[in-house]
Amino acid sequence: MASIKIAATDGSGSFDTYLVEPKHKPAGAVILIQEIFGVNKSMRETAEQVADLGFMVLAPDLFWRQQPNVDISDKSEEEWKQAFALMNGFDQQKGIDDLKATVAAARALPGCNGKVGTMGYCLGGRLAFMMAEQSDAEINVSYYGVGLDTLLGDLGRVSKPLLVHIADEDNFFPAEGRAKVVAATQGHGLVRSYVYPKADHAFARVGGTHWDGRSAVIANGRSAEALVAALS
Repeated sequence: MASIKIAATDGSGSFDTYLVEPKHKPAGAVILIQEIFGVNKSMRETAEQVADLGFMVLAPDLFWRQQPNVDISDKSEEEWKQAFALMNGFDQQKGIDDLKATVAAARALPGCNGKVGTMGYCLGGRLAFMMAEQSDAEINVSYYGVGLDTLLGDLGRVSKPLLVHIADEDNFFPAEGRAKVVAATQGHGLVRSYVYPKADHAFARVGGTHWDGRSAVIANGRSAEALVAALS
């Protein structure tokens, strides 16, 4: 486990990126995209779990332009207020630019086999969906992304595998929007959408208040299988 610096492509500075390396290399790399709580304890634990699958894992600090190295949880009202303020102040397109820079940096790391995917949660789930439409990553995995129905106009730009994990009782993504995503992706040869019954938003958050063991294990298994196929 280490932290590396990656330069922003707009010349505005550089951002910290949490790096976990696997036991064996060369290996593919997974860019882990944060929730609204920053690269916190839960995200770092997830990074270690993904590295244990045999991947290099990079988790970039996407809130660095507002507040570097945010590390909060979902356990208090004050932290939720801070998290929503950061999300509302976040420039998603600049976030995509930072993720593209992270993909390029990952490909150049010693020990990387040149193949890179993204996997994101919540806000990160939306960004992973956007990366599927806007980047050259080999695979993208979206967990309970918010507002994905507003991104369907660019679905035709998806040229690599995209997995979409949807919580059937997601309080942050209305049922009508979720249904649009499922319907739009059904006939797409590269996109797989999975709906998890009785699961709420953030069902796979390590140590989270909405953790759902069954849904998390099934979703993580599907993700692992797809990542291995695309990045090995």
